[in-house]
Amino acid sequence: MSQQEIIIETIGWLASVLIVGSYALNLWGKIETNSKTYMWANIIGGLFFVINTYFHHAYPSMVVNIIWVIIALILLIKPLFKKK
Repeated sequence: MSQQEIIIETIGWLASVLIVGSYALNLWGKIETNSKTYMWANIIGGLFFVINTYFHHAYPSMVVNIIWVIIALILLIKPLFKKK
């Protein structure tokens, strides 16, 4: 296995830990879905999955993760545009 493949696989595993871990913490009541921690875990995890799935030519999964990241980014920046 090349160094690039090891990095790509590590990124994929980190993505899994971030997304499933944040989901589990949410279900256990440790973090809220509207918390920045939850959103950033989903953004970074989603981006890592995009890299991993692109490398493996898993384009349908890549598209799902791009949408996942967009949704999390919208939720993250949405409060910035609310009227005070």
